[in-house]
Amino acid sequence: MNQSNITKGNNCVIGNNVILGSNITLGHNCVIEDNVVLGSNVFIDSNTIIRHDVTLSDGAFVGAGCIIGEYLMDFCVDQAYHRHPLIIGKNCLIRSGTTIYGGSIIGEDFQTGHKVTIREGSRIGNHVSIGTLSDIQGNCAIGNYTRLHSNVHIGQLSQIDDYVWVYPYVILTNDPTPPSEHFLGVHIHSFAIIATAAVIMPGIEIGQDSLVAAGAIVTKPVDKYAVVAGNPAKIISDVRNVKNKITGKPAYPWRDHFKRAMPWEESDFATWFNLLDLHDKEQYNLVSIDS
Repeated sequence: MNQSNITKGNNCVIGNNVILGSNITLGHNCVIEDNVVLGSNVFIDSNTIIRHDVTLSDGAFVGAGCIIGEYLMDFCVDQAYHRHPLIIGKNCLIRSGTTIYGGSIIGEDFQTGHKVTIREGSRIGNHVSIGTLSDIQGNCAIGNYTRLHSNVHIGQLSQIDDYVWVYPYVILTNDPTPPSEHFLGVHIHSFAIIATAAVIMPGIEIGQDSLVAAGAIVTKPVDKYAVVAGNPAKIISDVRNVKNKITGKPAYPWRDHFKRAMPWEESDFATWFNLLDLHDKEQYNLVSIDS
C-alpha cells in the first residue's frame, strides 16, 4: 500500500492488503478494512466503513456515514469473518447513510439517494439509480439504465430488466402465503413503468412496455403494452393510446419520446437501436422490441 496516494482526515484506520489507486481522499473517522481495493480518484466522506473484500473502482464517491460491504448473517451468528466480496464499478455515487452488504456485483455509473439498503446477492447493471430510503432485499437482479425512485421496496428474488422505471412507494412482494419460506419473485420486463404506490403480488410478470398505474394492486400477469389500474388491477388501455396531457401527442412507448441520460440521448431510440449488433440487442433484451 502506497499511502502517498492518500489524503486522510483524523482518526482513519486502514487495514492489511489494501490496494490504492492514485488520488484517494478519506474524511475523518473512516475505516478501510483488510483486502479492500480502491481505484483512482476515490472520495470517501467521514464516518464511513469499507469492510473486507470490497472493490470500489475509479471515480467512486461515497458519502458520510455509509457501510459498504456490510456483514451478512453468518458474521452475526459467529463473529467470524466469511468472505463475501462486493464489487462496484466505475464512477459510483453513493450518498450518505447508505448500507450495501457484501456478496453483490454492481455495475458502472451507479448511484443512490440517501439511506439506501442493498442486501447480499444482488446483481445490478450499469447506469442504475436507486432513490432515497429504498430497500433492495437481496438475491435480486436489476438491469441496465433502470431507475428506482425513493421509498421503493424490492423483495427477494425480484428480477427487473433493462430500462424500467419504478416510482416512489412501489412494493414488489415475494411471499404468496405469508409467512412462509417459499418465495416467488416478481419479474418486470424491459421498458415497463410502475407508477407510484403500486403493489405487485408474488411471482407476477409485468410485460415489456406496460404501464402499471399509481396505486394499482397487481394480482395477475400484465401483458406487453397493457395499461392496468385499480384493485385488483385490470386492463384499461394500450399504452400506445395514451396521450401526453401537455402536448396531446402520444406518450408511449416512452423510449420514443424520452432520451435524457439514455444511450440514445444524442440521436433517437430507433437510430441507436438499429446500430446495435445482434449480441448487444440480446444483451439488452431488445430483440423483441417492435420497430
